[in-house]
Amino acid sequence: MSTFTYVPVYGATETTRARVLKSQFGDGYAQRVGDGINNKPRMWALSFSKTQADIEAILTFLNTEGGVTSFIWQPPRGASGSWICEEWNTAVNDGYDSLTVQFMEVFGE
Repeated sequence: MSTFTYVPVYGATETTRARVLKSQFGDGYAQRVGDGINNKPRMWALSFSKTQADIEAILTFLNTEGGVTSFIWQPPRGASGSWICEEWNTAVNDGYDSLTVQFMEVFGE
């Protein structure tokens, strides 16, 4: 398993969305239960502003994993774990390029 070691710019954003199974009853009553033992995967929105060569190196890593293979990554807060990236965006600037990614935590991969 590969390790993602590139450092993003300041301002990374963490989002957690709990997976919940919900039964809604006619009288307004609802019952909820967590969907599985790892039902709170984290997502991190990261930005990189680097030289074209550095951005190309990150893009090579992401394209190699292809949104299919998980990789090891240490988030700004918390322990390292398995992550996957299915979407990224680039912007070409004069001298420095920008890259934004969305890392999603995966379990058991």
